[in-house]
Amino acid sequence: MSVLEKIDSPADLKKISNKELEELASEIRAAVLHKVSNVGGHVGPNLGVTELTIALHKVFNSPVDKFIWDVCHQTYPHKILTGRKNGFTDGHFHDITPYTSQRESEHDFFTVGHTSTSIANALGYAKARDLTKDKGNIIAVIGDGSISGGLAMEALNNAGDFQGNLIILFNDNQMSIAENHGGLYRNLAELRATNGQAENNFFKTFGLDYKYLENGNDIESLVNLFEEVKDIDNPIVLHIHTEKGRGYQPALENKEAFHWHMPFDLETGQSKVTDSGKSYSSIMLDYMDKKVSEGLPLVAINAAIPGIFGLKQFAAKYPDRYIDAGIAEQFTITFGGAMAAAGARPIIFHNSTFVQRAYDQFWHDLAINEEPAIVIVKGGVISGSDETHQGSSAMTWISNIPNIKYLAPTSEEEFISILDWALDQHEEPVVIQMPEHGLESRPTVLTDFSTSSYQMTKAGEKVAILALGGLYSHGEKVAKILAENGVNPTLVNPIFINDLDQAFLENLVENHQVIATIEDGILDGGFGQKVASFLGKYDVKVLNFGAKREFNDSVPVAELYDRYHLTPELMVADILSLLK
Repeated sequence: MSVLEKIDSPADLKKISNKELEELASEIRAAVLHKVSNVGGHVGPNLGVTELTIALHKVFNSPVDKFIWDVCHQTYPHKILTGRKNGFTDGHFHDITPYTSQRESEHDFFTVGHTSTSIANALGYAKARDLTKDKGNIIAVIGDGSISGGLAMEALNNAGDFQGNLIILFNDNQMSIAENHGGLYRNLAELRATNGQAENNFFKTFGLDYKYLENGNDIESLVNLFEEVKDIDNPIVLHIHTEKGRGYQPALENKEAFHWHMPFDLETGQSKVTDSGKSYSSIMLDYMDKKVSEGLPLVAINAAIPGIFGLKQFAAKYPDRYIDAGIAEQFTITFGGAMAAAGARPIIFHNSTFVQRAYDQFWHDLAINEEPAIVIVKGGVISGSDETHQGSSAMTWISNIPNIKYLAPTSEEEFISILDWALDQHEEPVVIQMPEHGLESRPTVLTDFSTSSYQMTKAGEKVAILALGGLYSHGEKVAKILAENGVNPTLVNPIFINDLDQAFLENLVENHQVIATIEDGILDGGFGQKVASFLGKYDVKVLNFGAKREFNDSVPVAELYDRYHLTPELMVADILSLLK
């Protein structure tokens, strides 16, 4: 019997020997690698904290003692030790969520997939514990990538005033998703180099006690450290140096690529998913290369996710034209906006699920000041991601901020045309929703996007289909099926997410009974509802196709499309029902 077979709960961990703990670490790594190599997932973060997690559960008593994990890219060992090891076996990979989930286990206290939340959450639990005269250690587990986030800094500042048990376990593997950037990391490097003895100590400036452990992958050392601070009556930071990707050579050799990886061959580390070649990201990189070579003061800015856009190639070629701000979405918008106001041409890259953290900066800094920065948003679509990584609200909230031009290209040509216009103009911020449904090539006639101007791509009657951005191809399919059913529809590429082409819509009313909008996001407050609101005074029926305002947790996209009537066949059926 393997050691892992003996472990069904943290209580079982306390019964095994120190030698078996080392064997258990190897078995946990093997289980994690088996899962992620088959279905994809976070590799390096989970491998790096295996010993740390074993030691936590060996010393402390979960769930009385509460582990509050940050971002949860590293919680697979925790899940394995808390009764969920079956989720790492064939046929059960999708039985558990990628991150902590209150609905999944009594050992998980928050549903978390975003960064920098753990210290604030832990501090809240600790304060409530003391107010209610409860017991237990409160332990925040946060990495060196997450620590740079503004929320983590705010929480550290408040923790410095707290008088009670709070353990901040700082997992320092010298990496965020990609490499770390910023002045903070020079101090962390100094602390590592001096075994935590450097006079300049970032954590101590907040009034926090501090201990350093160099070998953060040694179970015995970890157990001794945790025993020493268990039941401490004041906040303390445990700075633990670990190795990201430990135990798997490909993950050690390419830490960024194996932070999160698509399914891969376990022996070679080679991806099982082939690169489709040309993409909107590669088009963007070629475009920026061209503009820099032409002398444009262009700068690419992102917040710790260069791999999502393929920006490392650009960064290597133009290091002075690339800024990775770390976990700092708010900073990128204010900083980039100011650069644009001062005459530079910044392009700010964001994933939709993370950019929502910068809502106030979009509103207060970018929009009110009409700073002509360009923001590229990727992933703002209906997806099968877990509930913490849904980006389908982006079109709703961005499109309701004044003074922003928000555009949804449908093709390579349109994407380039929008970029050309956005870089040439200096009047307003421009947000571009990067298409997500494959690279399309379609001729474009529009070169000026200063005023909303919908493009009629097929003239018809009775039914008009306004298919936005990445779902324009759905509109084409709907039009084709309608034609097969004896209806000659009008097909429209709106392009503009937030600005209505009112004259165009008024003209549609004259010879159309039904106007259908299709969008890849939440309907409430979105594109379709803006159209419906404007047309409310006219004698025309309006159908809006898009997502409901709800959280979905790893629901397959095909199932969501059925639920929302976003398949071409279901949309056609709904449209035809209104023509009867």
